[in-house]
Amino acid sequence: MMGRNAPRLHVGQLTASPFYGGPERQMLGLAHAIPAHLTTTFLCLMERGNAEPFVQQVENRGLPAVRLAHNYPNLPRVISEVAGAIRSLGCDVLLTHGYKADIIGLAAARLARVPVIMVSRGWTGTTRKVRLYEQVDRMVLRCADRVVCVSEGQAHKVRNAGVVEDRIAVICNAVDTSRFAKADPAARVFLRSLFHRRMRRIVVAVGRLSPEKGFDQLVQAADIVCHQRDDVGFVLIGDGPLSEVLRAQIDAMGLKDRFVLAGFRGDVDQLLPHAACLVQSSHTEGMPNVVLEAMAAAIPVVATAVGGTPELVVDGKTGWLVPPANPEAIANRVLRILAGSTLIAPMGIAARRRVEEHFSFAAQALSYEHLLATLDLPQTKTAIEYPPLAMARA
Repeated sequence: MMGRNAPRLHVGQLTASPFYGGPERQMLGLAHAIPAHLTTTFLCLMERGNAEPFVQQVENRGLPAVRLAHNYPNLPRVISEVAGAIRSLGCDVLLTHGYKADIIGLAAARLARVPVIMVSRGWTGTTRKVRLYEQVDRMVLRCADRVVCVSEGQAHKVRNAGVVEDRIAVICNAVDTSRFAKADPAARVFLRSLFHRRMRRIVVAVGRLSPEKGFDQLVQAADIVCHQRDDVGFVLIGDGPLSEVLRAQIDAMGLKDRFVLAGFRGDVDQLLPHAACLVQSSHTEGMPNVVLEAMAAAIPVVATAVGGTPELVVDGKTGWLVPPANPEAIANRVLRILAGSTLIAPMGIAARRRVEEHFSFAAQALSYEHLLATLDLPQTKTAIEYPPLAMARA
């Protein structure tokens, strides 16, 4: 373990972040929480300019960021650029996030002769193209010096992908509970204003509107709930390719006045404390940030028992776990929370206590510090001999 007199280490984080969301919050939270002897520079694939909001968030927090000039499909140039940045910045290790960063980062790190740690958050398989990239990612992970999995559930998938056990570390996602310390009354007013008439309880869901999130199941669950109670509204926060499909489903089920698509919003931390509960209806997850955030906001969670979600939600104590693709189960648990007001406060308190005790950025940073110590940095930096990569020679 690195102590007080540990040598200063420079961690480069390679990202391809087309928007500022949950994974990006994790990267920034870690960068702020790591000890003083560990410094971070973000190397950002700009994604045709779409990564600029994330880069601005990095810079607004006083962290250095490098806007990379090259990207796919020009692999030789972007690999050379990243390797050059690693050398010129004096990075001792490269941390990569996502399949694009993993593929580029592996080749660049080998050229620059530094170890590479890949963070595996989960695979969605949303399109044929994504499934192809994710299959390549499974192969690339086998070559990493370490693979960080955000949950035991994701670690199981990584093992099945052929990554050897002694290179796998489970370091869970974290949440900054201070973001939820004080609820804004104006956020409550805004939530209620989304409906034409006053809703006594509002159920919230948050996420990208894409197939793996199972929001079509949520709409079906909402239909069941709304047929039994006329004082409940649903708000889905997020944007994505299925927005019009979901809107059509909502209209077809007669839920136009009860189910609101609120679009992407940057004030989720202000809105969550005013919800009766959060519903996560996903078919697959790594470790869902929105569940952590809901728990930090002290509201109960109804979530599908997929990926790392059962590692967060204690069934019956901090919320409820339900099977995936089962809108009836979601509806039943939501109705139980809504019917028993005495359940809401104790579940919310238990949820917040759980994330405070087990899912803080301080604990996450300490785990990364331990992981870096297993690489014996920086003494091994010039001694490591890596086999050449065909991709790196291109």
